[in-house]
Amino acid sequence: MLKKEFVKSKTTAKVTFTLPIEAIAGAKEVRVLGEFNNWDWATAPVMKTNKTNYTTTINLETGKTYEFRYKADNGLWANDWAADNYTPAPYNVDNSVIVVPAGKGKATAKADTTAKPKKAATKKVAVKKTIAKKTVKKAAKADDLKKIEGIGPKIAGLLNEAGIITFADLSKAPIKKLRQVLDDAGSRFRMHDPKTWAAQAKLAAKGDWAQLKTWQGELKGGK
Repeated sequence: MLKKEFVKSKTTAKVTFTLPIEAIAGAKEVRVLGEFNNWDWATAPVMKTNKTNYTTTINLETGKTYEFRYKADNGLWANDWAADNYTPAPYNVDNSVIVVPAGKGKATAKADTTAKPKKAATKKVAVKKTIAKKTVKKAAKADDLKKIEGIGPKIAGLLNEAGIITFADLSKAPIKKLRQVLDDAGSRFRMHDPKTWAAQAKLAAKGDWAQLKTWQGELKGGK
């Protein structure tokens, strides 16, 4: 997860990087490596930890786009599934991308004081609000697939990218498709067994949480 906060200089933004602890298993130390530190482990900041997340804040120059990934001391890598974009990288993986837009300078602020530009700016804001409302409405329809035993944040992100957004979607997904999603994501995900996910999702879609909880108490890793 990424949080951008622009500072008074308008040329620098404070970006907070957040990664769920379960995204990288067995890690004692996690750092953010990217174009902003030449992918150098030695100079990359060590992320602070709490019960749920790794976090760190980095000052980045505005008006630029950066590729990055998270790396653990055990050699494992992870992407940010809330990144602004993703781009193909060597070794059949993708890098996360963060876009840090340019801050508004004084010239822009003066231009907004004239009558005509001000009217145009108002229309632009209205459009943004409309888009935001649509986005929230769409997000509200999505289900938390992590409630299915055997599905963590990264797998939930992979399923979302494959068009599986709701419990109903998952309940109808053929096991062949689920295995293909895991296989395409690499060796770290091929060990997962999705054979019970559709059945679990069917109970979740019905709202039968009591029966689902009882069944999940007998499962381990979705098996």
